[in-house]
Amino acid sequence: MNMVTAMGEPPELKRYSGAQRAAALMLVLGREHGASVWEHLSTEEVKDLSSAMSHLGRVPASVAEHLLVSFSGEMASMNALHGSFESTERLLDGILPGDRVREIMEDIRGPAGRTMWDKLSNVNEALLAGYLKNEYPQTVAVVLSKLKPDHAARVLGQLPKEVSVDVVQRMLRMETVQKEVLTQVEQTLRSEFMSNLSRSQRRDPHEAMAEVFNAMDRQTEEAMLGALDESIPESAERIRALMFTFEDLGSLVPSAVSTIVRQADKRQMALALKGAPGSMRQLFMSTMTERSAKLMREDMAAMGPVRARDCEEAQNALVRLAKTLADNGEILLVDPKSDDTMIV
Repeated sequence: MNMVTAMGEPPELKRYSGAQRAAALMLVLGREHGASVWEHLSTEEVKDLSSAMSHLGRVPASVAEHLLVSFSGEMASMNALHGSFESTERLLDGILPGDRVREIMEDIRGPAGRTMWDKLSNVNEALLAGYLKNEYPQTVAVVLSKLKPDHAARVLGQLPKEVSVDVVQRMLRMETVQKEVLTQVEQTLRSEFMSNLSRSQRRDPHEAMAEVFNAMDRQTEEAMLGALDESIPESAERIRALMFTFEDLGSLVPSAVSTIVRQADKRQMALALKGAPGSMRQLFMSTMTERSAKLMREDMAAMGPVRARDCEEAQNALVRLAKTLADNGEILLVDPKSDDTMIV
């Protein structure tokens, strides 16, 4: 799909990869003129091109004109094109069969996975259970029978007890599921659950950036936020509000801290606590046995002087562990800047 650049190209064109140039060209061609091109592409090529198109965003008219010189008169009157999930789906709809369009859009929107059951295995168990609890128990049994055992177990744990017991009994009695039934369940999941999930999972870019800032060392983090304070202060404030720091672990209840302590690398935790305020050390050690706390103090003393950066990296590792535990449902983290208490 790479397009050969020509002399006199607009400077903006350099920002676009070959796939992005092809995607912009197909947007210009539209449904009528692009149909014959789409029909000759393989499924993988359609997915690649559709993915590039859906993430394209604004395309300057000068770039569009360069990519389609033969339509220069028409393009001269345009300010920009805009590629999005919606415009991509509208373009594909009518050119390709409906089920193929849905499959392609699911793949480029996520969750990741090649089949419907792969995708469901990447869906949070609480979200999936929230949907399944309103379905017929037999349907739930079919869905869970297709999931990986560990994921199915977590979903069962999120269902109301009377529902989960009924589902388990049906799974025990279940024989081979007819292909027609499985197809119908897949279609229902695709149209009612996955499409809604894809729309709801579009993230605020500030959330993604807050995660990036969480992974930075503090000197870089402070420098970057300081620069944002001067250029886009509202974004800097939003990012700060979304960031979860090592100090925020001090707001966790002891049982949540205990879960972190049990699963953390002990040397890494000793390094993190060595550079922590006394109150944080006390909180973590209060969840340990007397012997474990003593060994932790001895490990910290035996380290001698350590670099501040090493302590910060160890503290960031504990923050990442806390987020992983929260994603797995083992602890619950609320917005650290809110007035709510963090609970297990």
